[in-house]
Amino acid sequence: MTPHEYKFRVKYSETDKMGFVHHSNYVKYYENARWETMRQLGIPYSTIESKGIFMPVIKLESKFIKPAFYDDELTVTTTIKELSSVKISFQFNISNSSGNIINNAMVSCAFIDSESHKVRRTPEFILEKLKKSTELYPV
Repeated sequence: MTPHEYKFRVKYSETDKMGFVHHSNYVKYYENARWETMRQLGIPYSTIESKGIFMPVIKLESKFIKPAFYDDELTVTTTIKELSSVKISFQFNISNSSGNIINNAMVSCAFIDSESHKVRRTPEFILEKLKKSTELYPV
């Protein structure tokens, strides 16, 4: 998959007393980048939900390399790293305007039925869209 880039500027309310972006905001950055990536692939979350599917986060690993500050322009580069029969994993690299990577993360989401909340197989319509844009195939 060609990596997708999501750019934004850090808001003052996202910083802490040290002037750093508070660590809790990075999860929001990953979330925004993930859904913009899915939208670019032709699979907006509204479509996924309308078909009775949720995608809860089941694993998140994050490494903080350098701080980000108020008004920094950041770029989140997103790549789909794994697609199995029941989950999808995304790799994120966040860089500042100088091109320095300041954070990286891996987030895995399961596919579940929106009513029963039970794990379900990766939906066919998602597989079809991803097969067209990536070399990943379900296990």
